Amino acid sequence: MSLLKRSVVVGGAIAALTLATAVPAAAHVTVNPGTAVQGGFAKVTFRVPNETDATDTTKVEVALPAGTPFTFVSLKPVPGWTMTAEKTKLPQPIEDHGSLISEAVSKIAWTATGDAAVKPGQFQEFDVSLGPLPKTDRVVFKALQTYSDGKIVRWIDEPASDGTEVEHPAPVLRLTATAADTLAAAGAPAAGAVADDGDDEGGGTGTWAGFAGIALGLAALVLGLLAYRRSGAAAAPPAGPAAAE
Repeated sequence: MSLLKRSVVVGGAIAALTLATAVPAAAHVTVNPGTAVQGGFAKVTFRVPNETDATDTTKVEVALPAGTPFTFVSLKPVPGWTMTAEKTKLPQPIEDHGSLISEAVSKIAWTATGDAAVKPGQFQEFDVSLGPLPKTDRVVFKALQTYSDGKIVRWIDEPASDGTEVEHPAPVLRLTATAADTLAAAGAPAAGAVADDGDDEGGGTGTWAGFAGIALGLAALVLGLLAYRRSGAAAAPPAGPAAAE
């Protein structure tokens, strides 16, 4: 029993240590929902938890990728927080509904006022509507989280190519293809299916020809049997007195 109790205590301690080390790693800035559709508009929420035990989160900054700028960005007010959207001149103007856009929002900042800062053990959410979403597989939003003691946590590490966990992961929005793109991609198999249907039709013609051949063979067999019976009847000797002699 003592060995069993010792094993339980050691196992519980290991589990507690694992949980304690896993929680801080999971408490990072995220974007929700994690997926959206390419070419469309989306309302995303940046969720910011407070990782510390004694300081407040007083400022949050999110950088929008310069390589795939958004022509539309709208912010939802958060009580107790001021917000700014900083624009940057684009290297090359882009067209949006017949108009040329020469600048786009490159950074969004939220700053707490009064007692609105994110306290230890709490989190805050910041909503943004943006689009059109680029024709890429993902958008990486690098974020900075400032605490009341002046410490800045940089959530800027992009996902590793081998899938390993990075120390300070940046919020990532995964993008999926549009319905039209999905249908277009499915067009090639559909064309193949049509071709296969054509082959099936040819196979059906061959089957009917086989049935016709079998029917003709049976008819020929029947005619042959009838002819054989007629010839056998003609060769048989006549019945009567002559046969008795």
